Amino acid sequence: MRPAQAILQGVLCEVQRKNLRVTGTDLEMTVRTTTEVEVLEEGSVVVPARLATEAIRKMPAGAVTVASGDGEVEIMGVGPRFSLRELPVDEFPHLGEVDFEGAVDADGDEIVAAIAQATVGASVDSARPILTGVLFESDDEGVRLVATDSYRLAVRKLPGVSLQESGLVPARGLRELSRTVGATKMQFSVQQREAVFGSARGSLTLRLIEGTFPNYRQLLPESYPNRVVVTKVGLLEALGRASLVAEDHIPVRLRLMDGGVEVTVTRQDVGGETEHIPGDYQGESSEVTIAFNPRYLTDGVAAIETDEVQIEVTDGLKPSVIRGVDDDRFTYLLMPVRI
Repeated sequence: MRPAQAILQGVLCEVQRKNLRVTGTDLEMTVRTTTEVEVLEEGSVVVPARLATEAIRKMPAGAVTVASGDGEVEIMGVGPRFSLRELPVDEFPHLGEVDFEGAVDADGDEIVAAIAQATVGASVDSARPILTGVLFESDDEGVRLVATDSYRLAVRKLPGVSLQESGLVPARGLRELSRTVGATKMQFSVQQREAVFGSARGSLTLRLIEGTFPNYRQLLPESYPNRVVVTKVGLLEALGRASLVAEDHIPVRLRLMDGGVEVTVTRQDVGGETEHIPGDYQGESSEVTIAFNPRYLTDGVAAIETDEVQIEVTDGLKPSVIRGVDDDRFTYLLMPVRI
């Protein structure tokens, strides 16, 4: 998304003592990172983010020197020299320091994995801003990350940690965590207006989304009468082949029965594809047929971390749940397509 203010297309570079601190923001998401450099002269400058990044990336191996003066920023390497126009420092937003009050320590890999699973359920429709967020809330088991686009629901437990506040954090910003400040050891906090994530690499601050998140708990039954267990690889491969025929609006049918799952897709102008995936079926019904949006189903199955996938079904008209076998941390609820 292109920033509305030209200054937000730049990053603030502040050199002090032996450190270079770089700050980028679009006012909803702010990334700060610090690195040790050889400082020849202290100062601050705002440089065009995209151009500066590409210029440094394309430099030959070796030391890079960045200098500013007379309204220009020079980036010099072993041979090449780029001259970029400075952006006015006094127009860059005054953001204040990061507040980690009430922050909890957590395993960084676990946080990144939890976010990757939870954001699968988030909407990308800006017209429905509440559904573009991930709800962070605490319960007796730890923190829950919850997202829904009204067709599917992703719930990821993060055990062993607790938050003082609950909040709706933008999924768009959360997806940037791993490549910005993600690290083995991290801390994070949800406050009244923002969520903050920090590591030795820097900090990521995300402004919370205002509004009331849907009451998702009523959608999660305690048990399902029918379930089948299949391998994740086998199911994903079958869905991949089915997608050669299907499109987003063409549902994939699953027939759960003794011996596994039959996957079928039919498209009037193209043809169809049917195959059987071996598995273990248990249920009150001798068989159950249910249909799903193929992309939504694939997204949920791909997000599961275990080798085996459990599909839990009531009937062909009620939401189904997909989980990893012997792993209750991630629950993916998916609305069926009427057929």
